[in-house]
Amino acid sequence: MMSQTVEQIGEFELIRRIRNLIKKEGVESPGVILGIGDDTASFLPRQGYELLVTCDSMVEGRHYLPEHISPFDLGRRAMAANISDIGAMGGRPLYGLISLGLKSDTELAYVEEMYRGFIAELNPFGACIIGGNLTTSGNGLFIDITLLGEVEMGKGVQRSTAKPGDVILVTGYPGESGAGLQLLSLSSSRPELKAHPLIKAYLSPAHKAGEGAAVGHTEFATAMIDTSDGFLGDLGHICEESGVGVLLFAEKFPVSENLKRAAEILGKEPLALFMSDSDDYELIITCSRNHVAEIRSAIASSFPGPVSEVGRVTEREKGIRLVKADGSEEEIRARGWDHFSDGCIR
Repeated sequence: MMSQTVEQIGEFELIRRIRNLIKKEGVESPGVILGIGDDTASFLPRQGYELLVTCDSMVEGRHYLPEHISPFDLGRRAMAANISDIGAMGGRPLYGLISLGLKSDTELAYVEEMYRGFIAELNPFGACIIGGNLTTSGNGLFIDITLLGEVEMGKGVQRSTAKPGDVILVTGYPGESGAGLQLLSLSSSRPELKAHPLIKAYLSPAHKAGEGAAVGHTEFATAMIDTSDGFLGDLGHICEESGVGVLLFAEKFPVSENLKRAAEILGKEPLALFMSDSDDYELIITCSRNHVAEIRSAIASSFPGPVSEVGRVTEREKGIRLVKADGSEEEIRARGWDHFSDGCIR
């Protein structure tokens, strides 16, 4: 039996079913005064905490290909992008508002699985969905999420406060998700690539929000950002907002064996993939050399992967420079993902 479509059940029945699903499978937050069901939601902020607000969109054909991703993973991926932004400020997510643009023939089961993906990412934080909006979309599905979070007063970590002399740390293995997307584009003609672990890294990225909050609590990070625009692009954001330059050491870049194997398949250099556009949601952190051990310890409490020292912060006029394996230096340009560029898929 085929699933009903959103056109067949109508907007208000769809809202009712979404509301019931959230009530059944989501969590209840004690801070919510009024959730789904009225013109607005309301909640009570905690005393001594700042509110954080972020929003992010995913558009069919621009940010994902529906034939390559399940609705559950699509929901997870869309929510993870927002959770990562909250975590990169040292905060934790609280409340989500989700707006969907749906084609009239979208199946109800597809929508419900997306919401299960949203909920799967929010539940571990005790966070919940408190509202949103539904509309029709003739050109494909889109997801727009506004996520609210909190951080202790004065403990938010910004991208604008790095200082010359700071060490640059990065978690995990940036570049894997972007390489996974490139492998995915080849998988139609090479089906064996669908089992490659980096395709999974692209379809189901893992954020570091818990680790970001732990770093924030140390109060030792001078700046922090996630790598949703790629390692080099987001490091460039720190440089621009902090008014600094950086010196990077290619030999210290954490390049995984999976990325090396992907580079061979793609005919590219592993370091190029490491520095390319890639929404991996790893963390770039700057801190005093005296506090590297404390930062690593805070992250290790929940993340077993590497925290690599890849460079140091310099004065703005020195720009972004890369020290190659042979000791020579090259000035490089920070360029991350651009939604208005000619690239077709992220």
